[in-house]
Amino acid sequence: MRFDVVITSDRTMMSNHHGKEFLGFAATGPPIGLPERLWMWMCAPKPKVDKLGRPLEAPYGLRKIEASLVSAGINAAVIDPDHLGKHLKHAKVLMVGHHDFFAMCSPSIEWWLITGSEPLNSRSFKRFMRKPEIREAKKRGLKIIVGGPAAWQWLWRTDYWREFGVDTVVDGEADKVVVELANKALNGEDLPLYVYVGPGEAPSLDEIPDIKGASVNGLVEITRGCPRGCRFCSVTLRPLRHYPLDKIEREIQVNVRAGLKKCILHSEDVFMYGSKGIEPNPDLLTQLHKLAKKYCRVVTWSHVTLALVKYSQEKYNLVSQLTDILYDDNQEWIGVEVGIETGSPRLAEKIMPAKAAPYPASKWPEVVKDAFAIMHEHKVVPAATLILGLPDEREEDVVATLELLDELSNYRSLIVPMFFVPLGLLKDRTWFLRDHLTDQHIEVLRKCLWHSVKWAEDILSHMYLKGVAYAPLRILLKLFLAYVKRKGREVERSLGKAAL
Repeated sequence: MRFDVVITSDRTMMSNHHGKEFLGFAATGPPIGLPERLWMWMCAPKPKVDKLGRPLEAPYGLRKIEASLVSAGINAAVIDPDHLGKHLKHAKVLMVGHHDFFAMCSPSIEWWLITGSEPLNSRSFKRFMRKPEIREAKKRGLKIIVGGPAAWQWLWRTDYWREFGVDTVVDGEADKVVVELANKALNGEDLPLYVYVGPGEAPSLDEIPDIKGASVNGLVEITRGCPRGCRFCSVTLRPLRHYPLDKIEREIQVNVRAGLKKCILHSEDVFMYGSKGIEPNPDLLTQLHKLAKKYCRVVTWSHVTLALVKYSQEKYNLVSQLTDILYDDNQEWIGVEVGIETGSPRLAEKIMPAKAAPYPASKWPEVVKDAFAIMHEHKVVPAATLILGLPDEREEDVVATLELLDELSNYRSLIVPMFFVPLGLLKDRTWFLRDHLTDQHIEVLRKCLWHSVKWAEDILSHMYLKGVAYAPLRILLKLFLAYVKRKGREVERSLGKAAL
C-alpha cells in the first residue's frame, strides 16, 4: 500500500517509553552516565508496527494530523522512522512533528548548558533528518512540512531549515491548515515558507477530528487552551475549548480497540475540564473519570494547576472523589505535571497573576504548599517545574524560591529547575543562560537535585516500575541515580573548595 503523505518523527518521539510516559522525559537530557544506545533503550524503545511500518501507538499530535488528512480524503498515514524507506519512494509529502527539535525548550536547554553535552532528543532528530532515504526522496521532489509545539525553533535555526530542505514550517494548531498545505504540495503548487496559526484561526471543536489510530500510552485530549494568561507560556494564547464526553469516549475506544489498557487525560489543567471560567465542574469531572475508568485499568492526568488542586479539594473534596474512582487493584497512584515556576509572590503577581486564581497571587507560596500537601496525602506525585531567570527577577525572588523549596521537602515530588526561554508574551525578552547563574540560582539547582533524588529513590522503591518485567529498567534507573548522587557530591566538593 502506498501513501501520498507520510507523517512521522524521530525515535525519541515515536515510542511508548515502555508504557511509562515519564520515562520519555529522559530524552530531554544528554546520555551521561550510560552509553547512548542504552539510554535510548531506557527512554525510547522501538514500538510495535504492522507489516506496513505503521506504529501501534503514535504521538497524539501526529494522530490528529493524520485524522485531519484522512478525513479530507487524503491518502496519509503515520509511519515509524525505521520504515520510511519503502514509503518515501512513492510519497510526495513528508510531515514531521516534534516537541523539541533542537533541544531549545526546557528542561533540554538547561541540561545542555549545565553539562555541556547535547541532549538526546536533538541528537536523535538530526540523525533522523539526515537519513539517506529522506535526502534521496528530497532530490526526487519530496516536500517536507514540519510543525508541532516546537515549530518556533526553526526561526532560530535557519541553518538546519536549509540543510534539511524544509519547505514549510507550521506554527500553531494545524488541524485545518494542514489539509490545504497537503493539497498544494500534492498538486505541485508553491508552498509558503512559514505559516502561523493565531488564536483567531484556531479550530473549533467541530473542526478537530477524532484520532483514527491509537495514541502513545492512551493519551486523549479533553481540553485545548488555557485562560490563566501566564506571560511566559504560549498555550495561554489559545482559546479554551472543552471536548464533549462522547468525543472523548470515541478516542478512548480507538485506543482500547488497539489493545491499550491505560488512558492519560490531557489538558493544561484536568481540573478545569467543563469549568465555567476557573470554577470547577465536579459533576462533569466525576462523569469523565468514571467513563475513562470503565474502559481502562489505569487512568492518569497530564497536567493540573496547583491552585485548582487546593480549591477543588477544599470546596468540593474533589481530589478525594476522583482518586476514589481511580484507585483499585490496578492503580494506586497518579503522576502529573505541575508548574511552581517561582516562590516569589512579587514575581507571581507580575508574570503569572492569574495562576493562583481564585486565590490572590500574593498567596502563591501558600497555594503551592497546600496543594503539595493534598497531593502527597492522595498519592498524586507531581513533577514540578521552576523557572530561573524570569524577566525582572531579583535576588529576593530567588531567595523566596529557596524558602519555598525548604517547605516542600517533605512532600513526595520531583522538582525540575528550568532556565527561562522567551515564549508567549515574553518572546522578545532575553534567554537565561549559564553565565547568568548567581550563587542563589546554584543553590536552587542544588536543592532541587537532592530533593528529586531523595523522592525518586522512594518512588522507585515503592511505586514505580513494579513487577518482574520492569526489573531491568529498575536496575538501570537505580544505577543512574547512583551516578547522579556521585556526580552531585563531586560538584559540591569542587564548589566548596572554590569558595575557600
